[in-house]
Amino acid sequence: MQRIAAYFTEALADRILKAWPGLHKALNSTKLTLVSEEILVQKLFFELFPFMKVAFVLTNQAIVEAMEGEKMVHIIDLNAAEPAQWIALIQVLSARPEGPPHLRITGVHQQREVLEQMAFKLTEEAEKLDIPFQFNPVVSKLDNLDFEKLRVKTGEALAISSVLQLHSLLASDDELLRKKSPLAPKNLNGIHLPGVLQINQSTLGELLEKDLVNGHSRSPDSATSSPISLSASAKMDGFVNALWALTPKLMVVTEQDSNHNGSTLMERLLEALYSYAALFDCLESTVPRTLERLKLEKMLFGEEIKNIIACEGAERKERHEKLEKWVQRLDLAGFGNLPLSYYGMLQAGRLLQGYGSDGYKIKEENGCVVICWQDRALFSVSAWRCRK
Repeated sequence: MQRIAAYFTEALADRILKAWPGLHKALNSTKLTLVSEEILVQKLFFELFPFMKVAFVLTNQAIVEAMEGEKMVHIIDLNAAEPAQWIALIQVLSARPEGPPHLRITGVHQQREVLEQMAFKLTEEAEKLDIPFQFNPVVSKLDNLDFEKLRVKTGEALAISSVLQLHSLLASDDELLRKKSPLAPKNLNGIHLPGVLQINQSTLGELLEKDLVNGHSRSPDSATSSPISLSASAKMDGFVNALWALTPKLMVVTEQDSNHNGSTLMERLLEALYSYAALFDCLESTVPRTLERLKLEKMLFGEEIKNIIACEGAERKERHEKLEKWVQRLDLAGFGNLPLSYYGMLQAGRLLQGYGSDGYKIKEENGCVVICWQDRALFSVSAWRCRK
């Protein structure tokens, strides 16, 4: 608990320091995160936790079932960072009774070197198993993705995989709403500090107290916290509608199952505390204290906590939402829920058993799956098809 308390304290301090833009910039001027370090941390998360492995197993099984008998299969990976998922799929498709399909994978990622590594590993595996294969790299952030570059062709069966990506698009929505709102109060870096102008007479503690008091009030650039209602989401709606227009046979969405996009700071702080406490407890129970674990804590969880607590507007990217909101959002966009199969859940359950801890659990919720630590839902996986 001491470590998680330290990360939340650091996040709150960072939020307050943004009242002094010059000081905040100076303190962060030496902070340099290398692309290689970001890739390493994501790799550590994949290796130390089973969450992404379970999501990949469920996604691959849904793809195999949906693509049965298809001769031309195209998969769009909206976060093409981990080749292990598609290597496993290539191996399964190579053993199809009717023979493997012609497989094309389009990988979207903002780092070219990540896509180059992905292309090399997948091409190598496909050649080894004699599967006709193409890799189409698209170097792009999700919020300015050119859908033409996905090169979807007539006659191919399309599947889309989105792993921990869609929630970031809500940040763009917030920025649009904030700019359009005539009632949005002017504030510094999105934080509501009425005492900023009297900064010399205020202590850090007083500023924090004021910010937390304001944190009980709704922010003009935040989504409603109700699990059954959605905020206006122009960027998100446009993106999801564009996905629907591609007429995929299947789309599988994995997201962190937490309400970190609440309408108040206090709400986000409490929700983040619950979910990250579960992740830290999971680490403490299953992973020895190593340098790799400490790096994961600081560079992934610590940075996510800071983004949720210290940032506002377009800067706040970690806007995780609960499964019910994604169900409602995708349903409104014209997608119909496709229940994940019993066999996929069986595979996922066996994978979790291999970790030797009874804290990991999966639960079925209306055809979707939530992955839990103890009784706390942490990630959700849902499958979708286009309604005619």
